[in-house]
Amino acid sequence: MKEGGHVSLYIADFRRLVSRIGDWGERPLIHHFRKGLPSRILDQLTSHPSRIDSLQDLMDITMELDTRYHERQNEKSHHQEKKPEASKSSSSHPQNSSSSMSACDSKPKHKHDSQNTINQWYSQDTTKTWI
Repeated sequence: MKEGGHVSLYIADFRRLVSRIGDWGERPLIHHFRKGLPSRILDQLTSHPSRIDSLQDLMDITMELDTRYHERQNEKSHHQEKKPEASKSSSSHPQNSSSSMSACDSKPKHKHDSQNTINQWYSQDTTKTWI
C-alpha cells in the first residue's frame, strides 16, 4: 500500500487475495496484512490502546486510523487554501533575483527535495547570529 493511499482499498485487495489462496489461519494473515501497511499506520498501531485479537479487529482499527489521517489532511489543505498570500509589492529595497527567494520560501516539488531545501536553508543561515 502506498503511504498516502486509502486503507479501504488495501483491505478490499487483501480480502480478494485471501479468497483466492484460502484460509491460512488468523496469525499469518494478520502478519501479512500488517506487512503491507504504510508506516504512518504502523506507527499509530504501536500506541493504540485496543487489543488486536483478529484480522477483523486489525482491519477495523486501521480503517479508523486511516479515516482520521485523511480527515486531518483535508483540514490542513483547507487551512492552507484559506491563508491569505503575503502582499507582494515592488519594495523600495531592490533585491537581486538570485536572493529574492530563500530556499525555505519555496515548496519542494518532490519528497527528496525536502532534504535539499533544508540543506540549502541551513547553509544560507549558518553565518547569521541567532538571538
